[in-house]
Amino acid sequence: MRLLFDQYIRFVTNFPKTVLLLIAIIAAALAMGLPHFKLDASADSLTLEHDTDLQYFREMSRQYKSGDFLVVTFRPHSDLMSDDSIALLGELKADLAAIDGVVGVNSILDVPLLYSPKQSVSEIITSPRTLLTPGVDREQARREFLDSPIYRNLILGPDGQTTALQLNIAIDEGYMDLVQKRDALRYKRDHEGIDNQEREALEEVSREFLAYRTTSEAQGHDRVQQVRAVVSKYKDRAQIFVGGITMITADMITFIQSDLVVFGTAVILFMVLILAFIFRKLRYVVIPMITCLTAVLMMLGYVSWLDWRLTVISSNFVALLLIISLAIIIHLIVRYREYSAEQPEWSQQQLVIATVKFMARPCLYTALTTIVAFASLVISDISPVIDFGWMMTIGLVLALILAFLIMPACLMLLSPEKFATKGSGKEKKSKPLTLFFSSFVENHGKLVLCLSGVMAILAAIGIAKLEVENRFIDYFHESTEIYQGLSVIDNNLGGTTSLDIVITSPISIDDSNSETFEGEDDPFAEDESYGDDSFADDPFADESGEAETTSAPTSYWLTVAGLKRVEKIHDYLESLPEVGKVQSLATLYKVGKDLNGGLNDFELAILTRSLSPEVKDVLISPFVPAEADNTRVSLRIRDTYPGLQRKELVERIREHLFTVLEYTPEQVKTTGLLVLYNNMLQSLFTSQIVTLGAVFLGILFMFIILFRSFTLAIVAIVPNILAALSILGTMGLAGFPLDMMTITIAAITVGIGVDDTIHYIHRFKEELVFDGDYIAAMHRSHASIGQAMYYTTLIIVFGFSIMILSEFIPTIYFGLLTGLAMFYALMGALLLLPKLILMTRPFQLPKSESVSTPSLRAT
Repeated sequence: MRLLFDQYIRFVTNFPKTVLLLIAIIAAALAMGLPHFKLDASADSLTLEHDTDLQYFREMSRQYKSGDFLVVTFRPHSDLMSDDSIALLGELKADLAAIDGVVGVNSILDVPLLYSPKQSVSEIITSPRTLLTPGVDREQARREFLDSPIYRNLILGPDGQTTALQLNIAIDEGYMDLVQKRDALRYKRDHEGIDNQEREALEEVSREFLAYRTTSEAQGHDRVQQVRAVVSKYKDRAQIFVGGITMITADMITFIQSDLVVFGTAVILFMVLILAFIFRKLRYVVIPMITCLTAVLMMLGYVSWLDWRLTVISSNFVALLLIISLAIIIHLIVRYREYSAEQPEWSQQQLVIATVKFMARPCLYTALTTIVAFASLVISDISPVIDFGWMMTIGLVLALILAFLIMPACLMLLSPEKFATKGSGKEKKSKPLTLFFSSFVENHGKLVLCLSGVMAILAAIGIAKLEVENRFIDYFHESTEIYQGLSVIDNNLGGTTSLDIVITSPISIDDSNSETFEGEDDPFAEDESYGDDSFADDPFADESGEAETTSAPTSYWLTVAGLKRVEKIHDYLESLPEVGKVQSLATLYKVGKDLNGGLNDFELAILTRSLSPEVKDVLISPFVPAEADNTRVSLRIRDTYPGLQRKELVERIREHLFTVLEYTPEQVKTTGLLVLYNNMLQSLFTSQIVTLGAVFLGILFMFIILFRSFTLAIVAIVPNILAALSILGTMGLAGFPLDMMTITIAAITVGIGVDDTIHYIHRFKEELVFDGDYIAAMHRSHASIGQAMYYTTLIIVFGFSIMILSEFIPTIYFGLLTGLAMFYALMGALLLLPKLILMTRPFQLPKSESVSTPSLRAT
C-alpha cells in the first residue's frame, strides 16, 4: 500500500499537466450526459419502498375508476348565482374541458339538483334538473349546495361564493400495468430471489416504466401549464387557484430546478468570497473552486448517464457536495501554508509531497466516516432518502480523489508561496480565535463538562417532544399558489387529504335478504304492506299498471341492510372534527328516504337501475365497483385542523369500526393519500433510530480500528453523539417535526462532525510528541488544525444558510438546522473533545519526556 501511495505521489508531482488533462477528459465525457438530466417530483418519490398500502391504493383506484384530477377554485367578483357569474363559470368550464387529457369537468353547473325544489323519485328519473335548467331557482340551488347531504362541504364554500371545478384525468392504465409488473418482480427479488431471466425482465420493465413515466409526467406538466394559461384569462374577473396532486408535482419540479440554480450560484459566490477573505490569495480561490466544481459536474453527469433522477431531497447533494469538497481542500491548504511558513527553503515538490503525506491518513478516515454516515441512509424505507445516501456516498469518494489529484497537480504548476522571514516585523499576527477555546478548556474544564451535561439533558427532553406530524400545506410559502389553493379547498370545500375506508360485505348477497341487526327492526318490515300489493301505486309502473320488474341487487351494499350499515359509518365519520366532507352510499339512502318517504329493497333496486347516468355518477358509481362486493366510504381530512394526528385518527376510526360497529379487521381496509403520507411520516421515527444506531456503531468501530484504543474511540465519538442528539432535541423543543428533509440531519451531523474529531485527534497526537505536555499540545492543536476546523465549519454553516432562499419550507429548515448542527459539532470538537482527552490521557507519552506538574494540575 505504501509503495502504491509513493507511486501516486511521484506521478502527480512529476506529471501534473497529464493528471489535469486526464481529469478534464473524464469530466467532459461525464458532462456529455447532462442533456439527459432529469428531476423527479412524482408521488412515487414520496412513498415507502415495498409499501403494501401503496399497492392496495393503486388496486382500489383501478377498481373504483378514480383517476387523478385537478381542482380549480372559483370565486367571482360578482354574486356567484348572477347571470354574469354563471356565464363566466360556463366559459371557464368549456375552456378547461377542451384541454388535452381532461376527460370531464364537474361543477355546480352540471350536478343534479334534487332539492331545488324537492323532487320525487319519479321526477328525478324522468326530468333531472341542473343549475342551467330553465326556471331553476338559483337561491334554492345555493341552499341545496350548502345544506343537502350530497353537496354539503363539497361543492360550495360556507360563504356561498366559493366553488370549485374538478378536472378529471383518465386513469393511466399503461402506468398501472408497468408499475404492477415492476413491483411484483422487485418484491420477488427482495424476498424470494429471481433468476437471470427474471432479472433481465426487471431491468427491461424498469427502463420501460421510467421512459413511460417521463412521457406521462411531461404530459401532466404541460396539462397544468395549459390549465394555468386558461385560468389566467379569467383572473381579472374572479379569484382563481389551481390545486391537485398533478399541479403540486409540476410545481415541485420547478422548486427543485430553482433550488439547484439558486443554491448552486449562491454557494459558489459565497465560497469565492469566503476563500478570498480567509486566504487573500488568488490561487487559494481558483484551485478549491476548480476541485469542487469538477466534483459536482462529474456527479451530475454520472447520475444523468444512469438516468438517476433527483428528488426534492437528493437535489440537496449538489450544495452539500460543494461544501464538503471545500472542507477537504481547506484542510490541505492550511497544512500546505504551515509547511511553507515553517520550511521556506523547501522546493514546491517537497512542500506538496509533505502536505499530501501528512493529510492523507486523516482525510481518508474523515471521508470514510462521513461515507458511513451517509451510507446509513440507504437502510431507510423512503426512496428519496435512499437515493440521497447513495449519491452522497459516491460523491464523497469522488471529492476525496479529486482533492488529492487536482490540488497537488495545480500547486506543482505554481511557485511556492513566500512568507515573511522571522525578525522582519511583518510576521506579527493576532492570536487565532480558536485559542480562546483552548484557554477556556484549560481554565474552566469543569464548566465545559457541566454545560455538556445540561445539553444532554435538554436534548433528552427535546427528543421526547419530537414528532413526525406536520401539515403538508406548511411545506409551502403563503404566497405560493399551492398554499393558497390548498387553503381554500381545506377551509371552504371539505378538506384536502383523502382517506378511503373500503368495507367488504359481511355476508354473501344470497343471505342478505334475511339479515336482521341487533337492536333494530328488520329492514324489510318498514312497510307493513310489503307483498304483492305493496307497489299498487308504484311510480315506476308501466301504463298497464304492472310494476316494472328487476333482477336482484348485484351488491349487498345496494340493499337497505347494507345501506344502513354504511350510514352508521358515515354518520360517525361526520362527527369527527378533523373530517371535512364524507361521501358514501349513505347519501343515496338519505336522499332516497327523504324524497320517497322510505325505501325497501325492491324500490331501491328499481331506483338504482332507473337513475340517469349523471345521478348515478354522483350517488352510486364512486362507492360501489362494478365487479366486487365491497363499498368505499370516502372522506377528506382538514389538513389545517389544529393538532391533527393522522396515525391516531386512523387508529381511532378503525377501533370504532371494530368495537362499536362490530366489523372484523379482515373486512376493513384504509387507503388514500393520508395513509400513504402517514406511512412515510411514521417510518421516519424508525428510520431515525435505525440510521443513528447504524452510524454510531459504524463510526465507533472505525474509531477503534483507526486509533487502536477503545478509550480514545469513546472519547472521539461522545462529542459527535452529543451534537447529533442536541440538534434533534433542539427540533423537539422548538416544535420542528421530523419530515422527509430533516430526518437526514442527525446522520449528516455525525458524518461531518467526525471529520473535525479525527483531524483534531490526529494533530493532537502529533503535537504531543514534541514535549509530552498535554496542555501545550492542546493549545498548539487549537492554533493550527483548530483554525481549519473553524474555517470549514464557517463555510458549512453559511453555505447551508443559503437554503433560506428555497421555495420549499422543509429545505429552509434543513439548511438552518444543519448549520446549527455543525455549530454544535464544532463546539464539541473545540471544547468537550479536548477536555475528555485531558481527563483520560489516552496517548502514550514519548519515553524521553515526562508530563510536568503544572499540566497535571491544569487538568
